[in-house]
Amino acid sequence: MLLSPAFAPVGFADLPGWLEDNQLAAFDAFRRSAFHVLTRPYRSGALGVAFDAFAPAYAEARERPAVNGAEARDFFERHFQPALVPPEGRERGFVTGFYEPEVDASAIKTEVFRVPLLSRPADLVDIDDQNRPAGMDPYLAFARLTPEGLVEYFDRPAIEQGALSGKGLEIAWFADPVDAFFVHVQGAARLNMTDGSLRRVTYAAKSGQRFTGPGGILAKIGEIPLEKVTMQSIRAWFKANPDRVDEILRQNRSYIFFRHAEVDDPALGPIAAAKVPLTPGRSVAVDRLLHTFGTPFYIAATGLKAFDGKPFARLMIAQDTGSAITGPARGDLFAGSGFEAGEIAGVVRNDADFFALLPKLLLAGGRS
Repeated sequence: MLLSPAFAPVGFADLPGWLEDNQLAAFDAFRRSAFHVLTRPYRSGALGVAFDAFAPAYAEARERPAVNGAEARDFFERHFQPALVPPEGRERGFVTGFYEPEVDASAIKTEVFRVPLLSRPADLVDIDDQNRPAGMDPYLAFARLTPEGLVEYFDRPAIEQGALSGKGLEIAWFADPVDAFFVHVQGAARLNMTDGSLRRVTYAAKSGQRFTGPGGILAKIGEIPLEKVTMQSIRAWFKANPDRVDEILRQNRSYIFFRHAEVDDPALGPIAAAKVPLTPGRSVAVDRLLHTFGTPFYIAATGLKAFDGKPFARLMIAQDTGSAITGPARGDLFAGSGFEAGEIAGVVRNDADFFALLPKLLLAGGRS
């Protein structure tokens, strides 16, 4: 596999704020991936960062944990070479934020809790180029199995109007359809159940259609200026226009199904696409077709100060992906769980510089 010539090697001294960043939490996140790959290796991305090249770094991370920021920094400097990741079609890269909502929920339907969260239906099947029926949209990765064969799955409007009613798929009930929608957007949530317990749900599958965000819709129809679209402004608009919630949300045909997940460590987020718990402020979602999970990225966004009041310049580990995260210099920063994390994630829309930390083993072997 050829390493993309687009990567532009630089020195660690060229990374703005590298010496001021405490990379210990990033090392711990990297170490979690190092243990996971013992059972299931990550797929190498199309940009040529071969998974096998991480072997020495993963082995050392498993054997010797870093105990402070200085040790973590030394680890990354010994095993990796930073390289600027050029953006595609724009001057700089771009970051957004995501988080794990914390929502009140009920295990049963009540007069208050009436909006269901559904588990994966039995007739939903994964499809690819091998089993996709002729003429079906090649974007679709899921379909519905019928006696006549595979067809496009029910979309959001159909499901919300009862297409899956009576199948016993409800795993929780929410009071607010807007809360439910944002849980769908984030793909996971902590649920404060009415019986006092704390549960976690996470992504299990989706209906398959393309995602259409409410922010873009509201901007297009002139309700919110595009530059002012944030999670907070969208929520405020829905609160002021409750009679139009279904009208806007059902224009997003994509529907997400969930499963229960354990809350092993309340300080960490849900287990995401890289199959390890996300680390607040240190895990980033990337384009999984281009990049290899486990890759460290140093991301500098001088205009972003929502995380700690300082210009954002942090080492992050690629441990998730998303349908809206496309392109080599595009990332979604995990802000954590709960209300405060949502306040951070909801305002992140910033230009950023991306530096991939490439395994030195990969570079030592040349670009082939």
